[in-house]
Amino acid sequence: MYNVYINKIAVFLPNQSVGNDEIEDVLGLVNDKPSRAKGIILRSNGIKSRYYVVDKKTKAIVFNNAQITANAIRVLEDDNFKLADIECLVCGTSSPDQLMPNHALMTQGELGLGPVEAVATSGICLSGITALNYGYMTVLAGLKNNAVVTGSEVSSLLMMAKNFVKESEINELNVNGEIAFQRDFLRWMLSDGAGAVLIQNTPNHDKISLKIEWIDIISYAGEMPVCMYSGGKIEDDKFKGWRELDNIEKVMQESVLQISQDVKLLNQYVVYYTVEKPISEISKKRNLKEIEIDYFLPHYSSEFFRDKTYEALKRAGFEIPYHKWFTNLTYKGNTGAASIYIILEELFNSGKLKKGEKILCFVPESGRFSTSFMLFQVV
Repeated sequence: MYNVYINKIAVFLPNQSVGNDEIEDVLGLVNDKPSRAKGIILRSNGIKSRYYVVDKKTKAIVFNNAQITANAIRVLEDDNFKLADIECLVCGTSSPDQLMPNHALMTQGELGLGPVEAVATSGICLSGITALNYGYMTVLAGLKNNAVVTGSEVSSLLMMAKNFVKESEINELNVNGEIAFQRDFLRWMLSDGAGAVLIQNTPNHDKISLKIEWIDIISYAGEMPVCMYSGGKIEDDKFKGWRELDNIEKVMQESVLQISQDVKLLNQYVVYYTVEKPISEISKKRNLKEIEIDYFLPHYSSEFFRDKTYEALKRAGFEIPYHKWFTNLTYKGNTGAASIYIILEELFNSGKLKKGEKILCFVPESGRFSTSFMLFQVV
């Protein structure tokens, strides 16, 4: 087994930042009417600005997912590391540009890379972590000397007003009103971005690296129903994929390909299943003490969950004071699988980190309630 180090972290945030008062100008008004939920949701989630692949002035789609992912990877290149040196490319996203081929292959194509192991991981927020974990295990086992891993999202194209017109018409007839809100809710939560990490089996010689101590990923899908989904719908308490539905017209008319969230289920269970229960198990297994943690990097979708996350940690006997927390949700947005990369990059390149400090990262996923905790040490 080899030691494994994060030696570089890079991000790509497309176009100019978009403020709260500009969102509907970029994404459009559904049926030419302002959203009634927008103000309430934005006050709750605390996000002030975010980034979209849609240019806010021209309204043109400037990038796709493979392109923003490739752009983040390009930032990793310098005199000591060239893109041609990549031995393993692993890309995680919940919003690939197409069903097939996979996202890693399309990213490899954008970069023009030669023959390389290219792997894509799917899921929602955890797809970025499963990509990181694959790269980590590959280098740990000595199968490769390095891996470039990514997390990326392009959510804005699903959130465009044109995709909600039919559903809005249904909603005005007082049919499926709750489902419409669940989708409208997400229009003000999600945004675009990409992050990339270079993993190697030796640390940097002239600057800091992050030694990966461990990565734990836990799914509770055996206990919990579907909560966040796209490409299916819930009928009679059963989840049906889009290919099981009657016809393709129904799929489009009912916006089955849009992202939906069972907000009630989320609020009731997400903190217990992604924070309280797993950190209790992990801290015992890893003999981890909260006093050892110098930085806590949580990915949560909304400031609404900040205090709830703190209280859940406290109930689990793993209280981490707020002065150790680091996040950039409010000014870089909720970018799903890319979020933890974007948070970690800002801290990694801030000049604040010191040798020996320990960083605990937390990434939840509400798809069917999964979570991840990771421990890094500054070397």
